[in-house]
Amino acid sequence: MSSGPVRLTDGSHTTLRPARHAWITAGFWAARRRTNAEVSIPQGPLKLEEAGNLANLRAAADGKGGFTGDFQFQDSDVHKWLEAASWQLADEPDDSELASRIDELTSLLAAAQEADGYLQTFYQVAHPELRWRELGWGHELYCAGHLIQAAVAHHRATGRRQLLDVAERFADHIDATFGPGKPVDGVCGHPEIETALVELYRETGERRWLELAAYFVDRRGHGVLSAGVDRGHDRDPGAAYWQDHAPVREAGTVVGHAVRQLYLLAGATDLAAETGDPKLRAAMERLWDAMVATKTYLTGGVGSRHEGEAFGDPYELPPDRAYAETCAAIASVQWSWRMALLTGEAKYSDLVERTLFNGFLSGVGLDGDSWLYVNPLQVREEYDDRGGDQMARRTPWFRCACCPPNVMRLLASLPHYVASGDDSGLQLHQFATGLYRAGGGAVRVETAYPYDGRITVTVEEAPADKPWCLALRIPGWAAAYALDDTPEQPRPGDGWLRLSRRWSAGDAVVLDLSLEPRITRPDPRVDAVRGCAAIEYGPLVYCLEEPDRPELPGRFDDLVLDVADPSLTAEWRPGLLGGTAVVTARGRHRPDGSPVTLTAVPYHLWANRADGAMRVWIPVYQP
Repeated sequence: MSSGPVRLTDGSHTTLRPARHAWITAGFWAARRRTNAEVSIPQGPLKLEEAGNLANLRAAADGKGGFTGDFQFQDSDVHKWLEAASWQLADEPDDSELASRIDELTSLLAAAQEADGYLQTFYQVAHPELRWRELGWGHELYCAGHLIQAAVAHHRATGRRQLLDVAERFADHIDATFGPGKPVDGVCGHPEIETALVELYRETGERRWLELAAYFVDRRGHGVLSAGVDRGHDRDPGAAYWQDHAPVREAGTVVGHAVRQLYLLAGATDLAAETGDPKLRAAMERLWDAMVATKTYLTGGVGSRHEGEAFGDPYELPPDRAYAETCAAIASVQWSWRMALLTGEAKYSDLVERTLFNGFLSGVGLDGDSWLYVNPLQVREEYDDRGGDQMARRTPWFRCACCPPNVMRLLASLPHYVASGDDSGLQLHQFATGLYRAGGGAVRVETAYPYDGRITVTVEEAPADKPWCLALRIPGWAAAYALDDTPEQPRPGDGWLRLSRRWSAGDAVVLDLSLEPRITRPDPRVDAVRGCAAIEYGPLVYCLEEPDRPELPGRFDDLVLDVADPSLTAEWRPGLLGGTAVVTARGRHRPDGSPVTLTAVPYHLWANRADGAMRVWIPVYQP
């Protein structure tokens, strides 16, 4: 991959810059990306056809037929698939079949677009009289944002302008419509356009896109959506639901609909990167710290309330009622990566790692064709399965299908999130076998991470005339590390191990992160899991799952962890769930306290064998 979702301008006010070229070639993430490329992405257009998304575009193009689907934002699923397919095409430019599918959908979008540039089939086909009149729930700018991101991805992957032309025509229409003294002075109920416009500016050099993004960021928080009851909605969710309760620079914590909040903050961070606005940057740092300290699950998932798909109060993190939407995990990764580039601080990439391996990856099955919309940390034995998108069961698609193509686009663009560079050298944020070029040099990485903590980094290119710094992130979970088989050394305070020297091609370093299963205790302020503990192994969060329940009479929910002597042991099982490490622990079975052996599997693998009970936070045995 020669370019990814974030391509900074020469004048960007960031500490780091994304790698210029990045390829994941083998190992854990290569296998998951292969399934994405061979199963998930190819079946996308079939699912979009079955769900009526493509029929809506044809109806808008030829004026025949009605609107299919329950949501105004059906088009966005098409746009996200196009972005995923474009990043995949960047990896495999000779895939003529994929290129053909992209061209077909691009032509369909061009045919559906109005002469003035407008493009959203719900309002073209079903309610043309309401165009730009339902800003709260209409998702018109949200869909435009995803279209722009798809177009930027396609242009970066191929150099071709067909989809970019469609997106720019829509952006021209938006610029003529929104702003002081223009027909509409307001914002979209679902942020997304902000980061898309910044990236369109980066791609085209057209500064009015940056100015339009700034308008949308600055206009939010002034109560323009507080009376947000549109047709078909009988309840105003309140200004905080869509982050319209306070200006972005003044907000104290993350609130409301989690995906909306994090897409907004990703866009605001992009704006801070391009403008150097110190107050906006300070707000982003403050809001991120508040989210991580008080509103993030152990898995990296966010959004504790089913009502409103929303953040809850500080420390309101119930495991069984966790919403933790897959799209929210993706938004968290996107925002944290932008914060890592902006500040250069390792803590942001720590959260990216935690979220990728746990709260995000649980959202797609090993088969690449089954999905989770919500990602709870506990499912009870007698789980009340009410059906629909919010069930804790894998499903082939959703009525509201925002998550599957979102997963596809993150996996397809994943190499972009591995490495960065600056004037001094290259930084490895994530550990995946591959080749990464940044900061005036290139390195090759070999590792079996996350199941093996040994990471070999070989320099392929480096400046010959000056010292060059290879920086390796030491994860927050790693108390110590070994380098080139030297004794263990403490984790650097800022999380970066910096190796600055004159390098030659072929020079290598070996980083060893000690992988030992560990017990994690919750913050005592999280009432819902007080008296519980969790099992972690490297970057992986583990869970107990019904298929591994000890062969004892009684209930799964009566299993408890004996933390006085847990005797944690990791064991590789090649035949289990495609090959994984399980962690066994000593436990008890209530109410009689009889000893049992508990077997825990990585959380991201739950629900791949059978529906059933599961829990991350395990009650602690009290004799």
